Amino acid sequence: MENINFNQWQKLNLRTGEIIKVEDVEEANKLYKLKVDLGTETRTLVAGLKPYYQKEELEGKRCVVFTNLEPKKIRGIESKGMILAAVSDDHNNVKLLQPDGLIEVGSKIS
Repeated sequence: MENINFNQWQKLNLRTGEIIKVEDVEEANKLYKLKVDLGTETRTLVAGLKPYYQKEELEGKRCVVFTNLEPKKIRGIESKGMILAAVSDDHNNVKLLQPDGLIEVGSKIS
């Protein structure tokens, strides 16, 4: 894997968020449409978390969001960011990255 320099790292805008709504994506076995509170705004994200989490498990969960990722249309839904997760090599285990303890939603990750 290629190294990036510190200036490249500083371009990433990672923020704490809270998942406030989870919906199924029509005709998609792996995707959820998520509404995520980022403190100053609420964003829609599409995430392939359905095989790993029930909707009820995700609602209210804190997470880390890559907020300045270029928006992308997925199944007709504009996804404005990416939720970060740890993934096992075989993709059988996926766990959301979460802040340690309570911190304000929208806090910058550095």
